[in-house]
Amino acid sequence: MKLPTNLLSLALARALNLFLKSGIRAGEDGYCGLFNLNRGIFGLGAILLLFVSCNRAIVPTETTQPPQKLQVPTQGAYTGAFIDFGDTEDDVTIEAIENFEETVGKHQAIIASSSYWGEQTFPTENINLIWRHGSIPLIFWSPWDKPYDEDNGPDKFSLSTIIEGKWDGYIDQWAESASKFGQPMFVSFCNEMNGTWFPWSGCFYGGKKIIPGSNPKKYEGPEIFKTAYRHVVDRVRSKGATNILWVFHVMNYSYPQDVWNLAAQYYPGSDYVDWLGLSVYGEQDREDPWVDFLPLIEWPYEEMRRIDASKPLMLAEWGIGEFPKFGKKSQFIKDFFAAIKTKYPNVKAAVFWNERWQNEDDAYSNLRVNSSPEALDAYRNGVADPYWLGAPILQPAR
Repeated sequence: MKLPTNLLSLALARALNLFLKSGIRAGEDGYCGLFNLNRGIFGLGAILLLFVSCNRAIVPTETTQPPQKLQVPTQGAYTGAFIDFGDTEDDVTIEAIENFEETVGKHQAIIASSSYWGEQTFPTENINLIWRHGSIPLIFWSPWDKPYDEDNGPDKFSLSTIIEGKWDGYIDQWAESASKFGQPMFVSFCNEMNGTWFPWSGCFYGGKKIIPGSNPKKYEGPEIFKTAYRHVVDRVRSKGATNILWVFHVMNYSYPQDVWNLAAQYYPGSDYVDWLGLSVYGEQDREDPWVDFLPLIEWPYEEMRRIDASKPLMLAEWGIGEFPKFGKKSQFIKDFFAAIKTKYPNVKAAVFWNERWQNEDDAYSNLRVNSSPEALDAYRNGVADPYWLGAPILQPAR
């Protein structure tokens, strides 16, 4: 997602620097700073692991294939991408997917796109296209109303109305469609809730306000989020959509970086989560500070392990802009591939955010993999490693 842009990234970087120097500070309030952000925020058995010369998995149609179950890799990690699917992040085409795969030289095990509640639809065509292509869909399912502007606080799809049951009809219809699809799909519901930019951010729901009588302390913002999250997951499962793999997806560093807003405060419990997820971005705007890859992943990785070391971890979004005056994108990408393979064994999937957009100052943020020959070479060489799996590992569902 197009997160964060200049002011927010600067604040995040400063928070990171402060955190690395002095540790977590006690939050003084639950303030949500209002920043001007731009949002983009398998056939049967072993035959599914075969590739044709262009590295595409061979997959029968959904009408001939029995339900499958996605396996967590014991060795290596799945590679995936979001591929500039338009303003609402749901204009998925086979041409875009195949062009990206040809560019990077590898089939993608995961293809990401969005499903905004303001559309009031289920992405049936998108997920079937992705599945037929031999990939697993990752859906960012976002309770967000048109025009999808950030930093405006809750809209009609607020966490409160979700808890009240106002949107149960839509949730049930979405769940029934997911159940009918029947194959494994990732769902990241209300991602990056530990920031300030989305209307489901905990800071808009009481933030750091302590719930009376709670021991240990519980905070209103995270507790309301957890209640809404569990409500949605329970209803979806009640409609038979057990094929969904739920991703608890946070920003790598919370903003504000206060105790009440840490990722662990929002964790709904192991029964409601299949994978943990992180967004990890380098510089996205020319006014942003340059931060190397390792400081962006080291502490957040340990934070995720402390939450639940038994869950596989997905970098549900990762990327970096092209700003040669400040740092080398190619080196950031090289550091990513080297570090994940050698230092972070819990990372079992990584989804590259391949997008380019124009900012309010008319400058461009180019996160595309081919923003420069050097960046593309770094990505192609890194993802060519057999460690990065271009096809999902599947078994018949029981």
